[in-house]
Amino acid sequence: MTVQLTRVSIVTETYTPEVNGVANTLAHLVKGMRSRGIAVQIIRPRQNRHDVDSIEVEEETVTLPGLPLPGYKELKFGLPLKSRILSALQRFKPQALYIATEGPMGWASVKAASACKIPVMSGFHTNFHQYGKHYHLGLLENLGYRYLRYFHNLTAGTLVPTQTQRDELETHGFHNVSVMSRGVDSQMFHPAKRSTELRRKWGVNDNDLVLLYVGRIAAEKNIKLAITTYQQLKAADDRVRLVLVGDGPELAHLRERHPDIICCGTQRGEALAQHFASGDVFLFPSLTDTFGNVVTEALASGLALVSFDYAAAHEHTQDGVNAMLAPFGDEAIFVQRAGLLLDSPNRLRNIRYAARHTAERISWHTIVDEFLQHLAAARPEEIANGTRETNTAKSRITVS
Repeated sequence: MTVQLTRVSIVTETYTPEVNGVANTLAHLVKGMRSRGIAVQIIRPRQNRHDVDSIEVEEETVTLPGLPLPGYKELKFGLPLKSRILSALQRFKPQALYIATEGPMGWASVKAASACKIPVMSGFHTNFHQYGKHYHLGLLENLGYRYLRYFHNLTAGTLVPTQTQRDELETHGFHNVSVMSRGVDSQMFHPAKRSTELRRKWGVNDNDLVLLYVGRIAAEKNIKLAITTYQQLKAADDRVRLVLVGDGPELAHLRERHPDIICCGTQRGEALAQHFASGDVFLFPSLTDTFGNVVTEALASGLALVSFDYAAAHEHTQDGVNAMLAPFGDEAIFVQRAGLLLDSPNRLRNIRYAARHTAERISWHTIVDEFLQHLAAARPEEIANGTRETNTAKSRITVS
């Protein structure tokens, strides 16, 4: 069966210009769909009082009231306003709906789509069930998988970024889980954007080793391990510097306790690309990410990645070849692997070169095509029981 999608709706609690992996992924998917002539409707919480709806066909946005997410005040979860979502879907008439986040708004959207007989796919973008211990949300931690399994099994299928994530969800009873990886813009993120001027602004010289962290400055990102790594490497060589790019609840406290750490705040676009390329080693200490888009952006920027062997690092890198990897959760080995880069300039140079070569093979174009194939394979009559034909080879998509 050939399916031609011309109209797609997306429900999400976060979207550009917010800075996080979910918003970044959706921005690339939407850009790719619109470049193919597909009209896309975005349904999301209102970000501020000046945030308004847009009814332009190719740029349609529906904003709903939302409340701040505990411990994540810059993000909002949408309220379950089924009637308003239903009205928006009936007006736009999408052929498929993608729900990127599992909050009350997402749940109401599943129900609204079912009433309209619109096929629904969902995405598992964030391990929110693991955040409870960091924000004193015991209920979130305890219910975790129970709610997420219930929510995702209401949809025709769930998209995850890695095979490891798929295996984990299937072990916990999730149905119809498929892998859809992530791409990287290797022209935006490029070693050529390294800035001597920016490094001078940081107070570092050409011979200094800059450890770079990009992301949310928060407990769930295991930021303390990045600081520990920096402190141990700096004790061995005073030329080591740590640069943090991002914002979050731990930033003010960190600045107060560690005035020697260079904090650059949130960066976007070309400025972000310059910050990436101007580092030397990229630290990714997180244990909660489903993928980690910043990992592939660091690879594209020609940085030597230090990470636990999971998520994007597991998918795209090999220890000692194009990254330095530690067993999941082994913080001592994480620090040790970073130290090996300090001790061997030749190893550092070779890994940086290989990292860039790896990123050049990762394309958003193919990811968008894959995303559309998953949407086209969903069938409305299968939403109610959460089952779907897993062999998507039986369905193709034609895009204009």
